[in-house]
Amino acid sequence: MIAVSFLPAATQMIYDMGLQHLLKGVTFECPPAALAEQPPVVRCVLEGHAYSSEEIDRIFSASKAQGKSLYYVDEPLLASIAPDVIFTQDVCEVCQIDTACTQAAIHNLPKQPVLLPLSPNNLDDVLQCAVTIATALGQEEAAYRYLAGLTRRTDHILDTLRAHRAPLKRVLLMEWMAPVYNCGHWIPFQVAQAGGVDMLSNPAGDSIVTSWEKIRKYDPEVLVVAPCGFTIQRSREELHLLTAREGWNELQAVRNKAVFLADYDLFTQPSASTLVDGIEMLAALFHPGLFTLPAHLQHKCMALHTATVRS
Repeated sequence: MIAVSFLPAATQMIYDMGLQHLLKGVTFECPPAALAEQPPVVRCVLEGHAYSSEEIDRIFSASKAQGKSLYYVDEPLLASIAPDVIFTQDVCEVCQIDTACTQAAIHNLPKQPVLLPLSPNNLDDVLQCAVTIATALGQEEAAYRYLAGLTRRTDHILDTLRAHRAPLKRVLLMEWMAPVYNCGHWIPFQVAQAGGVDMLSNPAGDSIVTSWEKIRKYDPEVLVVAPCGFTIQRSREELHLLTAREGWNELQAVRNKAVFLADYDLFTQPSASTLVDGIEMLAALFHPGLFTLPAHLQHKCMALHTATVRS
């Protein structure tokens, strides 16, 4: 069995389950461990450019209007790998190459691989994706062992919240800053499992542009800024897009120093393990009296009052 992953989340789960010996090609945004071992088959026109949030939004909108994709496949490399299966996705054409583009890229391959889209809508769907991947690779039991360990971690959080009758925190998690996008798909379920509720989110659906006036009226207790594809260092560079807005300093989250930056891969990269990491992080941010941020996640989030904001 020879597999290629066009989806970082799929690559992460393949490594998590110890099945990386079956993986022979990845995408340019896959985890560092995979890129150190596997050739990138999928590339992006945005690579090597430090575009702002607003510029990225404009570039994607223009590409979509022209019927073009931001992603392309190294077809000679893919042909040389001759995979049996390619993992792809149809959740977001901005974040990763989609199945339609992949289908076009494999059209002339001498050996036609099976395309297996992984397009979860909610948290349970993400967990099922691990089973789908392992089953396609002939290693179904590996998924069940993997998921059992993750379930123990989330059960501990839920049991602790219930034991202390912890009140839900009113949360806003942003997937983009300019324009502001709420969170969708599986992220509202992560928020819920961490002891919060995001009333501006779109559970099991696409994230959407959300007006600043609506955010001001909602007045979140905790604000988490985790733009898709951005690390906390990248988000720091654009914090002024939020802090310069009218009424920013009046938000309860700002007044109470409960605004946090977080790495994107704990939320918008839907591998089961990274999403559970995200739940553990959120639980520590929402309920610091009950949970401690795990040591391996401390470099992946930052409180706003410790960050330098460009005026």
